[in-house]
Amino acid sequence: MSKRDYYEVLGVERSAEEKDIKRAYKKLAMKYHPDRNPGDAEAEANFKEVKEAYEILTDSDKRAAYDRYGHAGVDPNMGGGGFGGGAGGADFADIFGDVFGDIFGGGRRGGGARQTRGADLRYNMELSLEEAVKGVSKEIKVPTYAPCEKCDGSGAKPGTSAKTCHTCQGMGQVQMRQGFFAVQQTCPTCSGSGKVISDPCDSCHGQGRVQKTKTLSVKIPAGVDTGDRIRLSGEGEAGQFGAPAGDLYVQVHVKDHPIFVRDGNNLYCEVPISFSVAALGGEIEVPTLDGRVKLKVAEGTQTGRMFRLRGKGVKSVRSGVQGDLMVKAVVETPVNLTSEQRELLEQLEKSLTGDSAKRHKPKAEGFFDGVKRFFDDLSS
Repeated sequence: MSKRDYYEVLGVERSAEEKDIKRAYKKLAMKYHPDRNPGDAEAEANFKEVKEAYEILTDSDKRAAYDRYGHAGVDPNMGGGGFGGGAGGADFADIFGDVFGDIFGGGRRGGGARQTRGADLRYNMELSLEEAVKGVSKEIKVPTYAPCEKCDGSGAKPGTSAKTCHTCQGMGQVQMRQGFFAVQQTCPTCSGSGKVISDPCDSCHGQGRVQKTKTLSVKIPAGVDTGDRIRLSGEGEAGQFGAPAGDLYVQVHVKDHPIFVRDGNNLYCEVPISFSVAALGGEIEVPTLDGRVKLKVAEGTQTGRMFRLRGKGVKSVRSGVQGDLMVKAVVETPVNLTSEQRELLEQLEKSLTGDSAKRHKPKAEGFFDGVKRFFDDLSS
């Protein structure tokens, strides 16, 4: 059965931008998601079709290969981009090798029957910042294809076996001559497998694999960040008729944290400091991912001053380098003052003005001196 056009699957124009493709995918994925349609095989098939179209059309290389060559350009078994492949499109030898190889005795590269490797899968995993920084093991449930236990993945009814295809004699390829040229094509009888199942397994209907949900334990290393990807080799979909399974890629997304912001291996946070501590100096408690620590605040600290706590950031998953925690001081202005507190502050403000103002308020005096020079220049 031939695949539908990916643009048709998502209901978008060929000139559609990525944001339009994502919007269409989200709408259709919500409609056909297996969790919303339990037991509905048609909805599940539609969901997989929509997901496949989305993954191809949001990858610039694969989309370019698909626009140029169609499904052959992105099929890993046809020399195209495939999942996780390089630049899309087949090279000269892939496209014309079948025609000229037979003429000059080269034959098709690889030859023989084709095994269809199982599809690669992607699982999106959300982690808290603490989990990402320290590492964690998580169990995940992945809907996939697994080898049929009843026929041991052969696709043939127990007690029987697949027979060599009489059309291609087990080669998976047939040769068609058109005058001087000889062209090799995938065998239409066995679809390139080289085998024909006359008595299919009633459990998998001759596919050699069945749909199931498997539970996997995934170990997330310490230091991962949003965008990192963990590959689980052989944990993707089972291949047909005993072909190798694909891989599972766990895509990491770290949720926003209420206190910390991560930038590479460093963490950033803002800590409020009372007016008196900022003026007189003292000690405050600062949160870290390992608990609270004491931080000395110098006398006369202003809002925006950064303090560095070395080694309190994130340990890089690649280099092992430990980042720092950067603490930004935010001086908190007192609110809801009593009359006595207000009077004390007024007395303090009076004591800070006059001849000693430059010593107590260097930034304010410097600012107003600059404003005065600005207006003097305008009037001159």
